[in-house]
Amino acid sequence: MNQINYAAMSEQELRQYFLQHRNDKLALTAYLERRNQVKRPIIAQVDDPDFDTKIQAAIRQQINQSQS
Repeated sequence: MNQINYAAMSEQELRQYFLQHRNDKLALTAYLERRNQVKRPIIAQVDDPDFDTKIQAAIRQQINQSQS
C-alpha cells in the first residue's frame, strides 16, 4: 500500500479524503491535529447578555466570507 502524504493536502482535501476513506485512522488523526492547530476566537461567553446577537453576527460574517 502506498503511503499517503497528508501534510501535502489542503484542509479541504484532507477532509474529503477522510470522508471517502473513513477507516483510515491516520487520516482522521492528521485531520483532527490540523484542526486543533487553528486558533479560533472566542465569540461570546455563555452568560453574556448579548450572546445571541454575537453568535448571529459571527454566522452572518462566515456566510458573507464564504460567498465572497
